[in-house]
Amino acid sequence: MLGEIVTLQRGFDLPKRNWKSGNVPIVSSSGVIGTHNQAPITGPGVVTGRYGTIGQVFFINEDFWPHNTTLFVSDFKGNNPLFISFLLKTIDFHTYSGKSGVPGVNRNDLHEITVQCPPLKEQEAITAVLSDTDNLLAALDRLIAKKRDVKTAVMQQLLTGEVRVGEGGNGRWETATIEDLEKSGLARLSRGKVISKQDIARVPGDFPIYSSSVKNDGVFGHYGEFMFDEEMITWSVDGGGHFFYRPKHKFSVTNVCGYMRLDNSKLDYRFLAAQLQLLHSRLNFDYQTKAHPSVIRKAYTISIPNLDEQRAIATILSDMDAEIAALEARRAKTQAIKQGMMQELLTGRTRLL
Repeated sequence: MLGEIVTLQRGFDLPKRNWKSGNVPIVSSSGVIGTHNQAPITGPGVVTGRYGTIGQVFFINEDFWPHNTTLFVSDFKGNNPLFISFLLKTIDFHTYSGKSGVPGVNRNDLHEITVQCPPLKEQEAITAVLSDTDNLLAALDRLIAKKRDVKTAVMQQLLTGEVRVGEGGNGRWETATIEDLEKSGLARLSRGKVISKQDIARVPGDFPIYSSSVKNDGVFGHYGEFMFDEEMITWSVDGGGHFFYRPKHKFSVTNVCGYMRLDNSKLDYRFLAAQLQLLHSRLNFDYQTKAHPSVIRKAYTISIPNLDEQRAIATILSDMDAEIAALEARRAKTQAIKQGMMQELLTGRTRLL
């Protein structure tokens, strides 16, 4: 039983008005929420949510204050604290939520969970393996963040003409609003159509549906029918305002998503999507209500070099995106490997003797 391995205890109340200036982390059910000048618990420690956010487990190296929204390990009973943090991450706390008639989890219920715990030497060997994997994940996170920062700086230089590239890199840049581009026949804006969950259930399939989401590349779901099979720019109308370059493929666009077609003999889709995204990051619009095509037409004044330079800029940014995507794929694979290792090592299926 878990209660034979560790003792869980409820954290301590600490209203924000009582926080004092200090370096002691205050750990809530969702993580560190602030600092204080007193530490009732000596680190290292392990904390999980009692109510509110349930299921996250935090390993704290230093002395800390566990908030009353948490349960913390008050007695490790001779076990390795870091091993215990990994072990608790294998428990589905949501299964035990509300079991005692209250929202959240009860420590007495958790103490009754059946778990497997190896000898201390094997615990230390397991934590060494999993910690190495965590260190690799952290290194990948830092590298991905650095690459994104570099891309942001490069976008600023290339999309404003500060740095010139390509064979046409000495030509003059023109400025125009999206409305100007429409009037000259270089761009056409529209919105998608309503696609309900019932529609998706009725015609299941693999073609992506782009919506107002800015997560998951804007994918709302997948459908058995498609509206387009062409290169395009889409953006979130009702939330976020982000612009996405869509290469040629079969897809659909919902009514909360705008889409833009271009004359690709004069404008490069990848370049214009990047230019619009840079402007989006600078403009302070209420995108919940104001990213309608009628607003986009007038709000964005873009700078446009000749087509050769547009393509050169787009290629540089696409190569950087590909590098970031490769790192993200490597991180996802490493995370999946870690999950598999945890299943093997923390259940005793694979032993480290």
